[in-house]
Amino acid sequence: MAITKTAPQDSGERADPGRGRGTGTDPGRDTGTDPAKEEGRHLNSALLLTLLLLTAVMFQDPIRGALAAPVMQSWMTVFVAVMVQALPFLVLGVLLSAAIAVFVPPSFFARALPKHPALAVPVAGAAGAVLPGCECASVPVAGALVRRGVTPAAALAFLLSAPAINPIVLTATAVAFPGNPEMVLARFGASLLVACAMGWLWHRLGRTDWLRPPARASYEGQGKGAAFANSVRHDVTHAGGYLVIGAMAAATLKAVVPADWLGLAAGHPVLSVLVLAVLAVLLSICSEADAFVAASLTQFSLTARLTFLVVGPMIDLKLFAMQTGTFGRAFALRFAPATFALAVVVSALTGTVLL
Repeated sequence: MAITKTAPQDSGERADPGRGRGTGTDPGRDTGTDPAKEEGRHLNSALLLTLLLLTAVMFQDPIRGALAAPVMQSWMTVFVAVMVQALPFLVLGVLLSAAIAVFVPPSFFARALPKHPALAVPVAGAAGAVLPGCECASVPVAGALVRRGVTPAAALAFLLSAPAINPIVLTATAVAFPGNPEMVLARFGASLLVACAMGWLWHRLGRTDWLRPPARASYEGQGKGAAFANSVRHDVTHAGGYLVIGAMAAATLKAVVPADWLGLAAGHPVLSVLVLAVLAVLLSICSEADAFVAASLTQFSLTARLTFLVVGPMIDLKLFAMQTGTFGRAFALRFAPATFALAVVVSALTGTVLL
């Protein structure tokens, strides 16, 4: 009996249409997956919010009991205070960022700043005096400057100086320290020096792979009004999420750290400076309000309180979270510790000379 040998199938041979369905190995074949059904499997924001609300209703008694605890009330007070202080200025920064991205041509910055990055740094640092906002506003604006082609060293100098030397902050400092007008000069000089020094340091030692370019959706083909609205929506969603994370961390640490520890550190000159520097990072107070907090810490020296005022607007928990979201984790992990160390040293030396 003759045996007929079947030739092996090659890759181009027609296969059983039912075999391999849904595997996605052949992009030309029907995968058998309905896109509408596939999309329905994922949680959208409305459904997630509904589930959270139903969970809160079901467990309202335990939740109410937990929120009534003193530590949770302290946590909520700090969290709400940070958010209320920061949100208006975050919105201001987002509006400025969107305006820069949509309405300001890139050639403007080429004309406004010196060509050499080392000279552009002090000009950008001094320009921070004209922005009436806090650190939450400076982060999105600095990101917009980098997107528009400004050298990162100059944008970072602006990021650090704007929340510390603008007219609102300096006026608040003068009001909070009526008997010590030299505090205003000390804060202005130390903050501007730190901002410029960090800009020069980044220009000298910074690497491009450490700084992730701020992401921005393309709005080409849209009108200026639509592009502005979409840019604002993007930045509010992006920066606002990191602001919430930073505010939650600040509230947690504020509720946990005992207040008696501050009194023990106030009597030691060096330790008091370090303690208030760390406290500025943990409390994450808006730069428009931190002068009044510093003025209330009467057990500490003026130099220690100056450190509190210089460090806070440049690096705190919410700022670290926002910088991570805007420029990347590799950038924040290097830039934040260097800024903290330099701010402590410069403020301590400035306070020793002027205060």
